[in-house]
Amino acid sequence: MNNNLRNILVGAGIAAVGAIGTKLAVDYFQNRGKEEVIDESQGDAEVTSAEEVAYATVEESSVQSFLDASFGDPGRYVPNRPPKVFDYQGQQYMVIWAYDNEKAKNQMMAFKYTDEGRKMIASVGYTGDQTDYNINMSDTPFAVEVNGEKIASGQSQTAGASDVDFVLAA
Repeated sequence: MNNNLRNILVGAGIAAVGAIGTKLAVDYFQNRGKEEVIDESQGDAEVTSAEEVAYATVEESSVQSFLDASFGDPGRYVPNRPPKVFDYQGQQYMVIWAYDNEKAKNQMMAFKYTDEGRKMIASVGYTGDQTDYNINMSDTPFAVEVNGEKIASGQSQTAGASDVDFVLAA
């Protein structure tokens, strides 16, 4: 499983810091800060329960390179919160929070990795005045939380938000 996570990092050009760590999913998704770097000498941890995620702590500068390459407009998106790159129940995901300089709003982008490649499963733009979203996560155990409301699918707008979170749907 950790090889899948490492392959995604390499494929996306994202540099990991330290070894792969594990944490209860509920705790991992509640943390808005940077995850603790696991010393490489400890080696990669293995998930021992379906309630855990395996995660990589990444260099934020490498996320900038990924955003520039993926969206073809260098500097448009600038990371503004530590990204999450993880494996949960055998599926690999990446969630990036960034500021969109072109549209002057925050953006959360979530990707799921499949055999066919990377698929965007959520795009949420938000300011204090308005939140717009396009979310397609009904085939995952996740949702986006906006102002206390969990949204797993749909395309719409809602009230403004100061932050949005990627969370377990249940």
